[in-house]
Amino acid sequence: MYPYISLTEQDVKDMLDSLGVNSVEDLFSDIPEELKLKRELNIPKAKSELEVYNYLTKLASKNASSSEYTTFLGAGAYDHYIPAVIPTIISRSEFLTSYTPYQPEISQGTLQYIFEFQTMISNLTGMEYANASLYDQGTSLAEAAIMTAHHAKKKKVLVSEAIAPWSREVLKTYLHAQHIEMEVVKTCNGVTCVDDLKAKLNEEIGAVLVQNPNFFGNIEDVTKISELAHSFKKCYSVVSIDPSSLGTLKKPSDCNVDVVVGEAQSLGIPISYGGPYLGFMAVNKEFLRKIPGRIVGQTVDRDGKRCWVLTLSAREQHIKRDKATSNICSNQGINVLTAAIYMDLLGKEGLKELSKQCIKKSHYLYKKLLETGKFEKVFDAPFYKEFALKAKKPVCELNKKLFENGIIGGFDLGKYYPELENVIMFAVTEKRTKEEIDKLCKVLEEA
Repeated sequence: MYPYISLTEQDVKDMLDSLGVNSVEDLFSDIPEELKLKRELNIPKAKSELEVYNYLTKLASKNASSSEYTTFLGAGAYDHYIPAVIPTIISRSEFLTSYTPYQPEISQGTLQYIFEFQTMISNLTGMEYANASLYDQGTSLAEAAIMTAHHAKKKKVLVSEAIAPWSREVLKTYLHAQHIEMEVVKTCNGVTCVDDLKAKLNEEIGAVLVQNPNFFGNIEDVTKISELAHSFKKCYSVVSIDPSSLGTLKKPSDCNVDVVVGEAQSLGIPISYGGPYLGFMAVNKEFLRKIPGRIVGQTVDRDGKRCWVLTLSAREQHIKRDKATSNICSNQGINVLTAAIYMDLLGKEGLKELSKQCIKKSHYLYKKLLETGKFEKVFDAPFYKEFALKAKKPVCELNKKLFENGIIGGFDLGKYYPELENVIMFAVTEKRTKEEIDKLCKVLEEA
């Protein structure tokens, strides 16, 4: 490990002498002899820094990235354009090393960008307060389910089948540990089935959780779902959103939603082979003291100048553990900063243009693929930037053909929804050009 571990033989001897043992092996004397591995580990010998660099470079070249391939794969990780100024700003040393702002007097920069992020998320969603932050969509949904169930003093929540499958798995894990039951509401025509929701709603339900646009890319009737949830006392409406869609779709607050969560990867954060991403939560005053993570507030210092402080932190590191509402222990600082810069750069008009381009381009591809005669409609629901079609060939064959032509194809829905065998889901962002879309259609038409 030289030169990274600088201990000399004398250093080791001095430490062993102070402990009153003769060798490093003596430190493991409590472990039975039959459990000890009495040989060298079967791993390659140590390499030099140059050899490691060359090996990792060769390994990384096996990946198919969106910088080399045109991608139409979404399902929660989207290839949006990231303005060049973003990596430049977040690479500044004062931002790159920022973490938890425990000492406000030396963390004003960090606190300010968290405050700006919270403010913009509140403006986008129409909710009164937003936190900073959660790990991703899955953890934000789980924290929202636990928070609403505890607040309602109930032990059961309803979860739409149209929520991302892996987020439902995270929900299941979190809720099991909290002894909260989770029941899945079926889908009809690619959206949450209102009739099934009505049948499963009762006085025992603490919250109804949906995703909008949902996992299939379709737009839910969130107002109707909230109305049904609120028809029972202390039953809350929770919606997970893609913030980029709010340039066109209604604000969640206009749909009478109680808690808004979501995944902010679409706000300037690279796909990065699956993470790290950025979950968020926005609420109204009723949940202000229950929200996980932290809330940064604006105040003035003793000289009357504007400054920022940690206002609320309902997490176990800051208050009595049995009083904490969450054990989320990071604010995803660099991703919060990225999203804040992205929203600030685009502004209201930029976000509207972004969502309009996603809608127009995805609908163009949808129409073109149906015209090939190789695909059939699956759902009639309106969609945002992602849609599903039934193929006449196995999805894996189509994606293989696309990959051979420099295109990362769509998501195979049959892997998680057996009833949707040979159904492929394409995502189209503002980055995709008419030429790229036409090329995809041509390759699939000839497949």
